[in-house]
Amino acid sequence: MGKSVQRLAVCAGTIMLLVAPVLMSGKSHTAQSFTAPADKNTIAAPVVTNSIAFADQVYDSLNLDESGLSEQAFEYAWFGYQSMLAKGMLAKKEILSICDFSQSSKNKRMYIIDLGTMKLLLHTYVAHGKNSGGEYANSFSNKPESHKSSIGFYVTRSTYFGNHGLSLKIDGIEKGFNDKALARNIVIHGSEYVGPSFLKNNPFSGRSYGCPAVPDEVSDEVINFIKDGSCLFIYYPSKTYIAKSRLLNA
Repeated sequence: MGKSVQRLAVCAGTIMLLVAPVLMSGKSHTAQSFTAPADKNTIAAPVVTNSIAFADQVYDSLNLDESGLSEQAFEYAWFGYQSMLAKGMLAKKEILSICDFSQSSKNKRMYIIDLGTMKLLLHTYVAHGKNSGGEYANSFSNKPESHKSSIGFYVTRSTYFGNHGLSLKIDGIEKGFNDKALARNIVIHGSEYVGPSFLKNNPFSGRSYGCPAVPDEVSDEVINFIKDGSCLFIYYPSKTYIAKSRLLNA
């Protein structure tokens, strides 16, 4: 996808949200997109557009390649997000968050995107589970007490105050991959072992018991951006996951 792709023009008060599922192929598919009224949580009448071309425009418009997010990771996130919209699973439709666990934990690899304003709201660090790997995550599990991360799509739920302060429940919606997240108490919370301060004296970020922990200094901001029904995608280029995910192969 070259930079010759025309930049996406975004008008004030306009949000384009694709909702029709897309097959995982290189072909163009048509899908439904929406223009929202002043209340961006309310969906207006659909307008047909080309989903892959639109996804490419979003990726380029937000300069996500310069932020380190691969085109492949974004496309998988986008297609699954569309499937979730089509199924009516999202209350907060404008927010798409991606944790790219194909990257080193030394990198800022969490991306929070507002599709209502076409802005990258936050780009920060995120931890993986201690049994998922060292600097790089490469092993994932849905099992309790595995202390591993679980890949796939989640819907964010409610907040609470726990041992790490303000924390956010996340509901894994992919059976066999992450659907035990709530039972495992996999949540988003702040931690001192993630972020630039920790990396000053350590070769890579610390690890969690499976939670996508974020730096203490931005944890409240992260949680308040994405809480209450938005899409969260934890990505890793697992051939098994990509082949079996019902959302990616809707």
